Amino acid sequence: MVCLNTPVCAFDTPAAEFSLPATDGQTYTLAQLRGPKGLLLMFICNHCPYVLRTIEALVADANALQDKGIGVAAICANDAATYPDDSFANMVEFAAQHRFSFPYLHDESQAVAKAYGAVCTPDLFGYNADLRLQYRGNVTELRAAMLEIAATGCGPQQQTPSMGCSLKWRTRVSPH
Repeated sequence: MVCLNTPVCAFDTPAAEFSLPATDGQTYTLAQLRGPKGLLLMFICNHCPYVLRTIEALVADANALQDKGIGVAAICANDAATYPDDSFANMVEFAAQHRFSFPYLHDESQAVAKAYGAVCTPDLFGYNADLRLQYRGNVTELRAAMLEIAATGCGPQQQTPSMGCSLKWRTRVSPH
């Protein structure tokens, strides 16, 4: 297991557009997920010990933030061929087991994770109502940071990076 810290928040970076299938059978776009006060995107997976240790807090925070007008979604981008615990079928079970009140999206191509610069699980991206990045920190500061973003449009200047397992990228095989 490789553990990584997320980079420092690149304030005001715009959210990248995407369209991804979810465990509820629907496909979601960035526009559909945003709330009137902002958006929280959480790159997670089903097997990472860091995610498993914080999933109850993440779900509780997501519920509280949705009540305050912040859209929430989780994205799994891990290579399920190498890490079968992160397969779409297991994502469906994981979302049900933890009673997700938000879409759990499958980034099978890993294009969305690359577009966002996600590096680990959990990797948390908090956007304001204009979909400009204001938070890239850890789970313990998440709720307060997102409530600050909802109230002011700006995230806290001091942020503690998230730490977690590295994203499980597909290995490219040379055709020769």
